[in-house]
Amino acid sequence: MQAERRKKELLEKAYKLGFEYEKNYKGCSQCVIAAIQDTLGTRDDRVFKAGTGLAAGGGLTGIGVCGGYVGGVMVLSQLCGRERSNFEDPERIRFKSFDLAKKLIDEFVREFGTIICRDIQTIKFGRPYYIRDLEDFNKFEEAGGHDDKCTDVVGKAAKMAVKLILDEDLVALPKK
Repeated sequence: MQAERRKKELLEKAYKLGFEYEKNYKGCSQCVIAAIQDTLGTRDDRVFKAGTGLAAGGGLTGIGVCGGYVGGVMVLSQLCGRERSNFEDPERIRFKSFDLAKKLIDEFVREFGTIICRDIQTIKFGRPYYIRDLEDFNKFEEAGGHDDKCTDVVGKAAKMAVKLILDEDLVALPKK
C-alpha cells in the first residue's frame, strides 16, 4: 500500500514539474526530460541538452512529433536503451526501448488523439501555431499556450513516462 501511495505521489510530482517547467522555461522536450529526471532522481544533463532542438514539433515548427512525447522517449531510452559500446546489440536491448516508445504513443493517442505537435495544437487551441513567427507565437501565448494548454500536455507527458518507468521497474521507487 505504501508503494502505491508513493507511486501516486511521484506521478503527481511529474505532472506538476512538467507543467511548471513548461510555464516558466518553455521548450516542451526539455521540460518533460527535466520533470521526469527530477521526479525520479535520474538526472543526465547530456540527455537534457540533446532535447533542446526538439521543442514544438522540432525546431519550433509544429510539423513533427510533439516534443513532450520525444522527451519522454529520450528518458525511457536513457534508462533502458542500447549502449554505444554494445552497438551490435545481440541481446536486442533496443527492442525494450521500442516497446516502451510504442506504449507511450498509445498513451498519447488515448489522451490527445495523436503524437503530432500541430494536431495536438489544433485539438487544444482550434488551430496550429508556427511558433518561430513572433506574431503567431504571441497569438499562441494569448490563447493560453504557456498558461494551461501546452503546459498540460507537458505535465501529462511527464506523468505518462514516469508511470511507464515505474511500471517497468526501470528505476527503484525513489524515497521522499
